[in-house]
This record gives sequence, structure tokens and C-alpha cells, in this order.
Amino acid sequence: MPKKLPAAAYILIAMALGIIVGYMIFSNFPDRKSASEIAGYISIMSDVFLRLIKMLIAPLVFSTLVVGIAHMGDAASVGRVFGKALGWFVTASLVSLVLGLILANLLQPGHNLGLPLPDIGASANLATSKFTLKDFVAHLVPKSFAEAMANNEILQIVVFSMFFGVALAALGEKGKLIVEGIDQLAHVMLKITGYVMKLAPLAVFAAMAATVAVNGLEILLKFAVFMGDFYLGLFVLWGALILAGYVFLGPRVLKLLVLIKEAFMLSFATASSEAAYPKILDALDRFGVKRKISSFVMPMGYSFNLDGSMMYCTFATLFIAQAYNIPLTLGTQITMLLILMLTSKGMAGVPRASLVVIAATLNQFNIPEAGLLLILGVDTFLDMGRSATNAVGNSIATAVVAKWEGELLPEDEADAFAHSLDAALPAAVPA
Repeated sequence: MPKKLPAAAYILIAMALGIIVGYMIFSNFPDRKSASEIAGYISIMSDVFLRLIKMLIAPLVFSTLVVGIAHMGDAASVGRVFGKALGWFVTASLVSLVLGLILANLLQPGHNLGLPLPDIGASANLATSKFTLKDFVAHLVPKSFAEAMANNEILQIVVFSMFFGVALAALGEKGKLIVEGIDQLAHVMLKITGYVMKLAPLAVFAAMAATVAVNGLEILLKFAVFMGDFYLGLFVLWGALILAGYVFLGPRVLKLLVLIKEAFMLSFATASSEAAYPKILDALDRFGVKRKISSFVMPMGYSFNLDGSMMYCTFATLFIAQAYNIPLTLGTQITMLLILMLTSKGMAGVPRASLVVIAATLNQFNIPEAGLLLILGVDTFLDMGRSATNAVGNSIATAVVAKWEGELLPEDEADAFAHSLDAALPAAVPA
């Protein structure tokens, strides 16, 4: 019997087919309006897939996080894990921002661009007022849990779930029945996730075909230097993240990278970190991370640990300044970095959040917002790399926090559990 192809291979094939079909449409329908209309119909599948993922995220985060916190036992344990995770996230964010700043200064992607610059008075029509520290802190606490669930506000769901989980743990035996019920809900959501993930290759095909049909591949040649420099920066960042993982996890970090390859490609092809969330949870289970850690750290990471997006913020901001020949002193760049460190923490759940953060930063430093129009055409291609990097960063962060907490199964036990999942045996998720 021929060996079945792994799921990652189907995603890779779907990406290649999507690019071919998309380029055929782009070549045969040079009118952008016609190509966009066709792409709109093609992208229905990827839109439905992403909507199905978004449908699952809120109940999945709530159920897994509440059960995980309840299993931790007390508020002190929750606070300790929160502190360790936040410490990693802040450090990783700082490294990502600094890397973007250093590489943009070294590579100078905006100099001698050879492209017409948008008029300085043009606007990118992005709302920037919401990115203030005051609004972010106020936004942390939900006015209504139902509203937070309905709007997929991950950070607000995390805050409520923390209170709920700690309260359940404090109830002891009285809360045991509720914990068991929510645990069953988590397993139901994971079962539904399995069904939804069967559509992943079709969604990847549609997303790639629609993107290439509208933009073509020629646009990549026009921005080859900028995109090449940015992806070089992402490679450096991946190296830094893997090295950090190696320091704490040893050679085992390479096994984690193999386990998350499908999640990596899925987030890359769909340009969505959320699309990979269920797959990363599954990969962390197989790696040996106990669910009470992964269900807590992963949702936090989606709000605080967007490494690829962070690097893009400094890189793109300096690119635009260089394109308009606006010199920025070292002091100004450091101030910009510190501001981005704060404002970028509200990225989660905001469409094209990186662009919104960059627009707000450009305004504060009198750099033309019109510069965003330069990169809008290739932003989807850049977002693919950012999203995939976010997936890598959150996976490594979760595994490291689990190791720190002593909640990472030994390699042989993790392998045995992974085999039980593959064989569809009735094995429980490590609590």
C-alpha cells in the first residue's frame, strides 16, 4: 500500500497550484477589475475556512484555558506562569524590533528605490487613534464576556478565563463537575477543529490563487530589494528564535520545528496566524507540552508575542523614511522603538494591524503616511512571512515556558503520547 502523503505536503502542493492558477488568471485578464472579480469568487473558500477558524478560536481558547488554569491549582501558579511568559514575550519583542532597526540601517532598502513616490499629502486611510497605551489598558478588561466572545477579542477572553479558572480552582471539589464539563467542551472543539482542518489545502489554494490573480508576480520584481531584505531579516529572526529555543530545550527544539511545519505553512499561505492556532496546539501536545501550559501561554502569545509583525514595524517605518530621504538620528530611532514596543501590544484582532501601527508611528515622527501606499501592494506577501514567524515564535515560547515550569514531558513519554494520537487511541490530553 503506498504511503499516504503528510498534510504539510498537500498544503505545499496547494500553494504551488494556487500560484499557477492565479498567474494564469492574471495573464489572461489584464484588466485589474476583472481579475479582482474572479479572485473574489476564488477566495470564497479561503474566506469560509478563515471564518470557520475564527468561529472556533473563542470557545477553544476559553475552554482549554479555563481547564488549564483549574489544573494549575492556585492563583500563585497562574501568576508565576504569566510572569515567565510575559518576560519571554517582552524580550522577544525587543529583539525583533531591534533586529528590524539594525537591518534597515545596514541594508538601506529605501535608498535609490527607482519607483515613483506617492504624493506626500496622500492618505492610506488607516485609523490610527486607537493605538494609545490608555486605550489598550482599558481594552484589556471586557465590558461583557459575550461581547468579547462575539468579537473574538482574544486578550479579553484570556482575562475573563483567568478569573474564571482561578475561581474554579479555589472551589476545589465543588467546581470539579464544571471543570469536567468545560474539559469535554474543549475536546468537542478540538474534534470540530479536526473536521475544519481537512479544508486547509483547498483554502491555501484559493488564498494563493486570489492573491496572485490580482497582483501578479511582476509586483514582486518591482519590490524585490525591499522584500528580499525583509525576508533576510525574517531568516535572521528565525535563527535567533531557534537559537534561544536551543539554549533552553537543547537539540529537541529541532523536533518542535518539524512538528509545527504544517502550522507554519498554513499560516504562511493564508497570511493568518489564527489559522495555525489549532495546529500549533496539536503540535505542542505531541512535543510533550502539557495542555495547562499551552492553553494559557498560546493565547497570550497571540496578543503579546507577534515577533514577525514587530520586526516589520521598525523595518517598514525606516524604509519609508529612507524612501523620502528623511534622516532619523539614533536617538529618534530608539524613541520610535520604545513607542512601538507599547503601541504594538494592541495588534491582536485588528485587521492589517501592522500597517495601522506603522501609520500611527509615521504620524508621530512627521514621516509621510503616503509612504504606506508604496508597500500596500506587496503587504499580503509580506504578511505571509510575518504570520509564519509569529507561529514559530509562539511555539518556541510555549515550549520554553513549559520546560521552566517542569511541565514538559520527557521525550520518550511525548513520543508515546504522539503515537497514541496517531493511532486514534482514547488518550487524554496531558493536563
